[in-house]
Amino acid sequence: MYALVTGASAGIGREIAKYLAIKGYDLILTARSEDKLQELRNQILKRFPEKKVLVIPADLSVREECRRLYREVREKAGRENIDFVVNNAGMGVYGYFLETDLEKELQLIDLNVTSVHLLSKLFLRDMVRNGHGVLLNVGSCAGFMAGPTFSSYYASKNYVVRLTEAIHEELRRLHSSVRVSCLCPGPTATDFNPNSGVKVSGKQISARQVAREGVEGALRGKMIVIPGRKMNAVVAISRLLGEHLSTRVNYTLQVKKMGK
Repeated sequence: MYALVTGASAGIGREIAKYLAIKGYDLILTARSEDKLQELRNQILKRFPEKKVLVIPADLSVREECRRLYREVREKAGRENIDFVVNNAGMGVYGYFLETDLEKELQLIDLNVTSVHLLSKLFLRDMVRNGHGVLLNVGSCAGFMAGPTFSSYYASKNYVVRLTEAIHEELRRLHSSVRVSCLCPGPTATDFNPNSGVKVSGKQISARQVAREGVEGALRGKMIVIPGRKMNAVVAISRLLGEHLSTRVNYTLQVKKMGK
């Protein structure tokens, strides 16, 4: 059986792909950088020479690229053989809403929201017909709150979290064997923050731990997976504070990432 991982060239996606190989899956890796995907493919094959590892470069901020990816995955692996799909590709745009670049924000929405929606819809239909499969959408702890100075990213992850929760419940009511989960990490030691223009201090969870907890949680059919006790506590406290106070606190925390 194959597992598809988007955004597999670095960070959490890369670690998820490696962990899925350990769990016994053949792999389909996608991201924009073919060189990085081939490098990861070679690493996996060096450790697991019996594995099938396919590379399909794609820019998932483009709708037709999402549809092309779906078609190529079905052609190369077979519709019945896609057993695990990870929607991990994403980006962030940091700064005051009035000042951030509109085109980058629209690209963020296309990548973080539209691609997740499209690929979830397409692959889930196949999984339900096949009677098996796992969908793991990578959200964020940002998906449970508002994020002043990181507004578009937080909003996009709210969409991912709520969409995944709704699909999870729909399939539960249908008594489907297909499992749907949302992985919601907090600050993680990857290139995501510097690429988004964010300065982060303090201890961050490792991408390897996020990958392991995310995959294991999804295999158990857990609706929401929040890696690490610290972030579970942060989300719980945010809910206790309520929307208005939580947003004010988040502003104070987020604006520090500018170095102000």
